Amino acid sequence: MNDAEAMRRALALAEQAAADADVPVGAVVLDPSGAVVGEGRNLREVDGDPLAHAEVVALREAARTLGSWRLDGCTLVVTLEPCTMCAGALVQARVARLVFGTFDDKAGAVGSLWDVVRDRRLPHRPEVASGVLAEESAALLRTFFAAHR
Repeated sequence: MNDAEAMRRALALAEQAAADADVPVGAVVLDPSGAVVGEGRNLREVDGDPLAHAEVVALREAARTLGSWRLDGCTLVVTLEPCTMCAGALVQARVARLVFGTFDDKAGAVGSLWDVVRDRRLPHRPEVASGVLAEESAALLRTFFAAHR
């Protein structure tokens, strides 16, 4: 699965989150061969869990699938720029690549407000690609928030 295909899957997961009245963010973890080993959507409202961000849900599922917390060689594809918690989680999981759709000017930690994943003080820094299907990701968020204001 390539980045755009994985982002389309993440967008479908984000739509499911929106249907559950949660912020529409979806995430997919690909193993080094490009196979999906984890996926998630925001479940904060459904689970009443402040840590149930799409990235964390997907990383946990990938770790269970692979039988290891180390996600060496894996790619995390997410519709929205990760927050500080999620950026830290993907660094701790040793994710090799991060691909995200749209920037988050209010809470982004991969270039918008902070740049956690590129901090030279950290022992692991994933490769980052942004802007993959960015307009689709942003449109989903705009529609969700317009309905909730």
